Amino acid sequence: MVKANAYSSSLDKTALLEQHTALVKRIAYHLLARLPSSVIVDDLIQSGMIGLFEAANNFDSSKGASFETFAGIRIRGAMLDEIRRGDWTPRSVHKNSRMVSDAIKQLEAELGRDVTDIEVAEKLDISLNEYHHILNEVNCGKIIGIDDLGVSEDAISSFEDKTGNDPYQNIEQVVFKKSLSECITTLPEREALVLSLYYDEELNLREIGQVLDVSESRVSQIHSQALHRLKARMQSWQS
Repeated sequence: MVKANAYSSSLDKTALLEQHTALVKRIAYHLLARLPSSVIVDDLIQSGMIGLFEAANNFDSSKGASFETFAGIRIRGAMLDEIRRGDWTPRSVHKNSRMVSDAIKQLEAELGRDVTDIEVAEKLDISLNEYHHILNEVNCGKIIGIDDLGVSEDAISSFEDKTGNDPYQNIEQVVFKKSLSECITTLPEREALVLSLYYDEELNLREIGQVLDVSESRVSQIHSQALHRLKARMQSWQS
């Protein structure tokens, strides 16, 4: 009987893998649209298949979530982990990103309000064009998203896997997500709208540009500045 159950379970897993291969490809191409041309879609699909295999091994239908929802989280998480392990971003881009976040934090502490891109550029002692170039470079050079603040479904999944049933850490994560949500509502209206269209509505930068009647490059700058502003305001949560 044990062997029969094991055989049946193996068949179930094989069926799940076959049925959800298209999901892996869909997620891979969705991510690819946000990444530099150096990223190869086959690499994303390969890491996504590993995530799908892990999902098939760990899925528990008694917890209420559908397998597709559970697998989607694991697939995307596996792809993001692979991308981060092979980070192609020059050190200068990371340095500039930290520099922008620090400048925003200092200015907003001094002025007690949202700061403009002109003010940030002046704080950094660079031209507005140079500042916009930095924002575009950061946005194009690496994945910058809500994920980086630790609150994507992928991050939640990894968090739960690592902490198990630790009640304190689970409560801490809930409080963090609430704080982030409240922080997003304090963003300048256009920045909050870009984040909403990008992450909630899943529009790409070109489509958002059409909605706002601005260039794709300008949307990239607004998106990048919004996330730097969030990081600056949420620094107390970052280790």
